[in-house]
Amino acid sequence: MGECGLRGGYVEVLNVDPKVFSHLQKMTSAKLCSTVLGQCAMDCVVKPPQPGEPSYDQWLEEKTAILDSLKDRARAVYKAYNSIDGIKCNPVQGSMYAFPRIEMPQKAIDKAKSLNQEADFFYAMELLENSGICVVPGSGFGQKPGTYHFRFIYF
Repeated sequence: MGECGLRGGYVEVLNVDPKVFSHLQKMTSAKLCSTVLGQCAMDCVVKPPQPGEPSYDQWLEEKTAILDSLKDRARAVYKAYNSIDGIKCNPVQGSMYAFPRIEMPQKAIDKAKSLNQEADFFYAMELLENSGICVVPGSGFGQKPGTYHFRFIYF
């Protein structure tokens, strides 16, 4: 569970060997730390109102509406990308990011190489310059070599 934009999140680890847990702690400690605001937001996420508390009904109604809206947008993004020739997108789950795979023409890949750029970076810059649409190249997220993706954020 996390709070997008606030850089807050948590992981629950159960039944893990203490040596493995020690290494997990080292790995997470090496990453950037959440801001104080992100940490406060996560406290609210992990301790929401409980049934019988005055704010519970309002909290549940708002939470349900937000999650339903996100699900609707995720389905719309998935359907829209998969309706475009040369783009394939997996169902969007668990975040507000889609990572569509793009089929890059060899000519575009060669042009990117001639500019000393990753092909997906070239695609993202062309998309921005020609349409004003801003996406993040997938090469920054460890994509499989020879494949091309971009990250699209939908709110």
